[in-house]
Amino acid sequence: SVGFYFVPRMSVNEERTVTIQDILEDEELQEAYAVLAGSDPDNCSYPQGYVKRQAVFACNTCTPREVEPAGLCLACTNHCHDGHDIFELYTKRNFRCDCGNSKFGVFRCQLSPGKDRQNAKNHYNHNFHGCYCTCDRPYPDTEDQVNEDMIQCIICEDWYHPRHLGCTVEDSEELQEMVCETCMNKAPFLWTYATHIAGVLKMFPPLLSCVQKQATNGRTACKRTHQEMTGLPVKNQDKTVYCRLRELKTQGLERAREGAVFWPYHWRAKLCTCVSCKRAYVDAGVQFLLDESDTVLAYENRGTIEQGTASLDSLLMSSLSTLDRVQQLEIVYQFNEMQTELMAFLRQLADEGKVRSCMFVY
Repeated sequence: SVGFYFVPRMSVNEERTVTIQDILEDEELQEAYAVLAGSDPDNCSYPQGYVKRQAVFACNTCTPREVEPAGLCLACTNHCHDGHDIFELYTKRNFRCDCGNSKFGVFRCQLSPGKDRQNAKNHYNHNFHGCYCTCDRPYPDTEDQVNEDMIQCIICEDWYHPRHLGCTVEDSEELQEMVCETCMNKAPFLWTYATHIAGVLKMFPPLLSCVQKQATNGRTACKRTHQEMTGLPVKNQDKTVYCRLRELKTQGLERAREGAVFWPYHWRAKLCTCVSCKRAYVDAGVQFLLDESDTVLAYENRGTIEQGTASLDSLLMSSLSTLDRVQQLEIVYQFNEMQTELMAFLRQLADEGKVRSCMFVY
């Protein structure tokens, strides 16, 4: 489905000739362009500060596993690290380009050399050293006999093998984003939303009522406060504030807190925005969930809009130029499925002679 983004591995050590016809016929190359279109291939993003979302790469040549992790913007990957062993990390949020800072020793950025020694607000994980999932393995993994795509958690932005998510993964057009079990537990209020928003598919454990949970656990874990039992509003000094999370809790349903959770499109809009809940998001470090422009789809959409005035040929040439610099992009995303389905839908409307006013969020 559209929301399942699969981790790529970029290899710059193999020769490959790419033609425009290749891009037109190869869905993987088209999907690679969808990711790269939102980032500048020629100008280092460092002067922009911590970019809300951008394509990020890591250089195994300059920052191997035994040194501190570092990330590169698209332009620095193309210009400063051409010919190096590069890991493509897809996109990262609130990231500032590290190219040429103290992590690179004497190496200096060719595009923006006057950088601070460190970017203290950047967040790194083992992806920056080419490893993914709870198994801490590379992708592709030559020792892994199971050939499967990986799925990215939208909170920690690590990538996971479906078999390591603790749930049955089903391909569904209704499910757009995934939160791994570890991140669910770091923001435990999400479990309540998962019961009511994430949907009840076979991948989800059965819902438990308060009585069932009490009988199962042998304790009164579902006992609610007097305020919860007598009313939904949360009193805040002299005014009453509605809390959606509190309302959901009073319905007495709960799902087992295990395994990753898959969420439908626009699920973030259903999160409560009262003052108390906003504080909880900040405390858990997930305040970005309230920002719908944080999503990868929004990022790709912005890239499409920014390139909207260019012709198809120029867009393809721009993508081709980027691919030539890094030699090869091996990208396995499922982004184009929505576009294909929309085109099929429009063709159906045309065949039926129907005229409708539609707004597409793409």
